[in-house]
Amino acid sequence: MSTIISNKTTEEEAWTEIIEPEHSLLDLQLNEVWRYRDLLLLLVRRDFVATYKQTILGPIWFFLQPILTTLTFTLIFGQIAGLSTDGLPMILFYMAGITLWNYFSECLTRTSTVFKDNAAIFGKVYFPRLIMPLSIVASNLVKLGIQFSLFFGFWIYYLSSGQIQPNIYLLLTPLLILLMAGLSLGFGMIISAMTTKYRDLAFLLSFSVQLLMYATPIIYPLSSLDDQYKPYIQANPMTAIIETFRYGFLGSGSFDWGMLIYSSVFTLVIIMIGTIVFNKVEKSFMDTV
Repeated sequence: MSTIISNKTTEEEAWTEIIEPEHSLLDLQLNEVWRYRDLLLLLVRRDFVATYKQTILGPIWFFLQPILTTLTFTLIFGQIAGLSTDGLPMILFYMAGITLWNYFSECLTRTSTVFKDNAAIFGKVYFPRLIMPLSIVASNLVKLGIQFSLFFGFWIYYLSSGQIQPNIYLLLTPLLILLMAGLSLGFGMIISAMTTKYRDLAFLLSFSVQLLMYATPIIYPLSSLDDQYKPYIQANPMTAIIETFRYGFLGSGSFDWGMLIYSSVFTLVIIMIGTIVFNKVEKSFMDTV
């Protein structure tokens, strides 16, 4: 009898296809994503290696891009335009905003074309579709870590010279990164689902991301704005993230728990909406992509 039970158990575990009832639109099926974690890691490695595989400087571009952008902002907005940096060193002020913004914008831009870019793979083999946007968010974490180490080097220099006064709010950094990942993932899933029918949205997004940067306190502090404009900038969920990061690491700027809670709630809502739209479109997007 024991032998029969053993064989029966083995046969049950050998099924390659499992028929299940239709899942809820809010169900991310994270247990299935966990089963395919090896694929997720392979995709993260592929993204990291393939991006600069045939370049001369390779991963050095991870450092060059924020350095060149920071120097440009310092020259144009700091020296020529004379915008305020709340008395903070210009290089550190701009680099703090650029480091976070690069992660958010890169995740959003690449996630928004998941269905279009991977239609050939999706049509040939099954795996949880959520793996693709998650791999983008995870692979960009590597890039964020590299660029953050560059920021950290400058931060140590200015900290040792006494030009900045950090505080305990810098411990909120993991939460801020999680919020950026959630925002970019949620918005990206929504736009990716819509681009299966409306390809023009991909072009509109690249333009909108550039405009959105100017509606985020990257090149200016929130404290420098007139009261009539502040509510509009504060409505941007990225504002609280950037301001909190600067306040924690540089010790100057503005911090408001209410704004941070608003960004957190906004992120949860966007992820819920993105999940519903993504789960709905993934069932039939091959007919329209």
